[in-house]
Formats: sequence, structure tokens, C-alpha cells
Amino acid sequence: MGDAPAGVKEHDEQVKVRDGTTITCRIYSPEKPPQGGSPLVVIYHGGGWCIGGLENEELLCRRVTSELGATAVNVDYRLGPEHKFPAAHDDCYDATKWALDNASRLGADPTKGFVIGGTSAGGNITATIAHQFRDDKITPGLTGCLLMIPAWCAGAHLPEKYKSEVTSPEQNKNAPILSQAAMDLFTSNYISKEEEGNPIFSPLLWKTGHANLPASYFQICGQDPLRDEALIAERILREEGVKTKVEVYPGQPHGFHSVAPTIKGSKKFVDDSVKGVKWLLEQK
Repeated sequence: MGDAPAGVKEHDEQVKVRDGTTITCRIYSPEKPPQGGSPLVVIYHGGGWCIGGLENEELLCRRVTSELGATAVNVDYRLGPEHKFPAAHDDCYDATKWALDNASRLGADPTKGFVIGGTSAGGNITATIAHQFRDDKITPGLTGCLLMIPAWCAGAHLPEKYKSEVTSPEQNKNAPILSQAAMDLFTSNYISKEEEGNPIFSPLLWKTGHANLPASYFQICGQDPLRDEALIAERILREEGVKTKVEVYPGQPHGFHSVAPTIKGSKKFVDDSVKGVKWLLEQK
């Protein structure tokens, strides 16, 4: 992505997680913070819990900093198959709590807005952490969740009442970028079949429900095996009183904006992500 845009400072921090391991978080902060304070945005990259890194969300982090005056934290969590479930989820929870605890030193004020977000596996992690922060009564609470092409429930554990609505895994089983075979490869390298129904991996199954979660902005691709579970998740949240907003990209495959970042549709996807963070911050 080249160098940081004018007005954005970047540096890396080493963050110790619960088992004593150290992971990297890249911090993006405005050289001239907005009057009243810089909101905090924490982002988790995609890659099926097995690939990807800080570069995946570099553009988004830079833009929310340069355009919205936010302090962004880009989390480089550990990956499978070397680090099995729930390593990625635990790393991101710990990094998010670290960002909150160190917000002032990082130049952020989470009372001005506190948004978490991620793509694909990162969207899955986002949904999990939103439930955990609510149940753990973390303060200040989250303002919103940016859910970009998120995974919400392992297919074998989808509640029976929703199965007739979920046609996208079969319809898009041979889709480009993320086929069913690719999904199986990623999942099997991170989590065992027996653990897939754990709500930390399948937050649709969260035992304390979904009420009182922060506002949620969904970005959903039409040619994506994960499409329908995301649509169902949005409806469940909305029916539980959570404020939601949805952007759908008809005919686009999962993660198209990362694979082909220069096409017109990809620019719109990233533009919408930035607009989504802005909308979420306005829900404070």
C-alpha cells in the first residue's frame, strides 16, 4: 500500500497475551487529533484464521485515521495450523483489552467512540468479542462493530429453524476465492469438528443471546458461501433491538476487494467500510 498518507503516524507495539506470548499491534494515529479526542478503532484481518497479516487491513486503518481522526489498532494475531482454536480469538480479545487499557497513551479516548471490526475470520472474531465484552461488562463499552463478510456459525451447527433459508453454501460451493473446499481447508487447520459448535467460534449460538450488543454494520457479498448466515445474523440482532445497517455487493465473491483491490467495486467496498466506521461512531 506504500507509505502512510500525510497526517498519519504509524508505529508497532508488542503486546503480551494471556499465555505470555507477544504479538504485534500496529498503531495508526492522527498527527493532529480532532478536538475533543480521537476515537479508538481496533481491526482484525481476515484469512480463515490461518493466513493474512497486518498488510490486509493497512488501507482501512490508514483511512479511518486520516479521514475520521481515529486511532486505529491493527492486530497481528497468531494463526493456524500452528496455533489452534481459540488462539486467534483469545489473542484478539487480549489485544483489544490492551488497546482499551492503553488508549490514553496511544492518543485515543474510547469515550469518544470505540469500534471493533474485521474481515471474514476477522468479522467472526469481531462478533465473538462483542458478545464477550458485553458479558464481561467492559467499560467503556463498544460503540459499534464493523462486520465485513463475517462468518457467524459453522454449517453443521446452524439451528434447524434457519436451515431452509441458508442456500448460499450450496449455491456458491464452487465460487471463486472462497469455495466450500477452501472453507473446509481453512477451518480444519484451525479448529476440530468437535469444537465448531463452540459459541466462541460460532457466535450465532451465544448462550446469553444477542440483546444489548453494539450497533453493527454488515458488508455481505452475493457470491459468498457465508452470505446467508450473515443475513440471518443481522436479522437476529435487529429483532433483539440492536441497531444495524447492511451493504450487499450482488454477484461479488468473498474477499474480492482484497484479491482485486484496484477494481471499481473494490474501491466502493473500502469506501463503504470507512463510511461504516463513521456511521458506527455516530451511534455513540
